Amino acid sequence: MLILRSIFKKFLLPLLRIVAFAYIGLAIMLYIGQSNLVFMPSKDVLETPKTIGLNFEDIQLTTKDNINLAAWFVPAKDNDSIGKGVILFCHGNGGNIGSRVSYLPIFRELGLATFLFDYRGYGKSKGKPSEEGTYADVESAWQYLTQERKIPSKKIIIYGESLGGAIASYIAQKNGQQEIKNPAGGLILASTFTSISDRASELYPFLPIRWISRFSFNSIDRLPTIKIPVLIIHSTDDEIIPFSHGDRNFQVANEPKRLIKLSGDHNNGFLDSLQIYRTGLNEFIQRL
Repeated sequence: MLILRSIFKKFLLPLLRIVAFAYIGLAIMLYIGQSNLVFMPSKDVLETPKTIGLNFEDIQLTTKDNINLAAWFVPAKDNDSIGKGVILFCHGNGGNIGSRVSYLPIFRELGLATFLFDYRGYGKSKGKPSEEGTYADVESAWQYLTQERKIPSKKIIIYGESLGGAIASYIAQKNGQQEIKNPAGGLILASTFTSISDRASELYPFLPIRWISRFSFNSIDRLPTIKIPVLIIHSTDDEIIPFSHGDRNFQVANEPKRLIKLSGDHNNGFLDSLQIYRTGLNEFIQRL
């Protein structure tokens, strides 16, 4: 017994201390640095709609906290500004709007205009990204479309890509509240997680993520309160946000709703499954 105590004090106790300090250190590092894991902006806008031969308007938005944001309005046709409707595009956590140019020909072929905006800290937008900041940013985008351009809210389809799905669900919920009575025509969530805490818990199951997370970005709790048509698009091969997240979002969404299963990776699934993607979008839009 004395030998065991001696071994414990001499070898095991120091080892346990090292493991405990390493664990605490990792948790602290994750808490401090999680903003850099959530937001991965690029300042260099390498492509514009003009790159692929599309005309567009360069727009500047100003948020309620006086942050200037860069945005583009791409008309449905050169002689028809909004066509069948306008996609309000909320992009994912990496790059900027210049990284999303490949969506534009697809939306245009379907007779849709597109409004893309960069969150604060992305591309040419000023400021520093934050969760509350992204919500203020999408509010400014919505106000620009409905108030300055006078586009009926029913003609706006809110599209959220990856992290942008949580931002899209935020504005869909906010503008669909009974006291506002200003709902969009539909909501599309593509490759979107249920919540950032859910995904982080899967990646770091050994850490108390829900205690140390400073972000929510929660779609799954908002979806049951959203009353407009919902389209969930997710690849079964998604290596960044597993398909199970899209399936769970679909399960809690209200009718009318639809789930489109793609194949291909997180960023290029819509191109790898282009025909399925285009057909699903078109059918969803036709029913709005």
